[in-house]
Amino acid sequence: MQKRPLGQNGPQVGAIGLGCMSFAGFYGATDMAESHATLKKAMDLGVDFLDTSNIYGMGKSEDVIGAFLKDNPGFFKIATKGGIKRDVKANTRSFDNSEAYLRAELEGSLKRLGVDHVALYYIHRRDQSIPIEEVVGTLVKFKEEGKIGGFGFSEIAPASLRRAVAVHPVMAVQSEYSLWTRLPELGMTQACRELGTTFVPFSPVGRGIFSRTRLDPEIFGKADFRKGNPRFTEPNFSHNMKALQPFFTYAADKGVSPATLALAWVLAQPGDMIPIPGTRSAAHLEECAAAAEMKLSADELAEIDRILPVGFAHGDRYSDTQIIGIERYC
Repeated sequence: MQKRPLGQNGPQVGAIGLGCMSFAGFYGATDMAESHATLKKAMDLGVDFLDTSNIYGMGKSEDVIGAFLKDNPGFFKIATKGGIKRDVKANTRSFDNSEAYLRAELEGSLKRLGVDHVALYYIHRRDQSIPIEEVVGTLVKFKEEGKIGGFGFSEIAPASLRRAVAVHPVMAVQSEYSLWTRLPELGMTQACRELGTTFVPFSPVGRGIFSRTRLDPEIFGKADFRKGNPRFTEPNFSHNMKALQPFFTYAADKGVSPATLALAWVLAQPGDMIPIPGTRSAAHLEECAAAAEMKLSADELAEIDRILPVGFAHGDRYSDTQIIGIERYC
């Protein structure tokens, strides 16, 4: 597995990371054994960067990882997040970036993971009532205390990143980015390269849309995030599947899965991006990791852009309720 730097002075990690939201059942039922098999496969493949959060299953994802780390310490560099408050009974969420809340949530994450330090700690969503400069001050304290190696932000605007970096270097920014979600190209990826911040694409295989197996929204589980997502509801879903067929054919002609080709495209974009495809399947992770060994030529990249031009996707990437807390720009 090729390595890429996590931040200006951070550790080198595998070019393909592993998003662990699926360990909490967001895209279908799973169990500890299946998740642990995926983590074991990650070790075999050199996928050493894990991304999780305190709210994935209200700590379940971190618990699953922590149980695995008891017998497999030292290999993984872990990123987790805080800043979202979820009321499960009321099915609501709010945002809190206060020092007291973030400290309590970080301590909880460390306990569930069974570690005293994580490589990266993200603000999952910004609390607009607190200036980002003040939040950076809190995160610097955590770093000085040895609890985190560096910090980052999820789904912020380039202007917010610039304000944060004016106080202290920011290790990473993560945002949704893939062949069908290219908004970060309108300022964020450029700002990250300029400021020495690693850009971490999540959902780089389009929440499963680039899977070998054709998705069927009719059988999505009740808790499946995609059930209310505009791109996976009709008539958008049918339009999207039709648009994707030439890409699936192109991948087949090259002897690779659509997921492998989609990730190879992400890795070929400017800057040392570290995509974090999410999966609970060891076999799917193997397809994703194969992208790190695939080098696309300029002609191949141009052909992919011809097949799937910028803005081809039908429907927004989030519903009105799903997008709450995300900083919009451009």
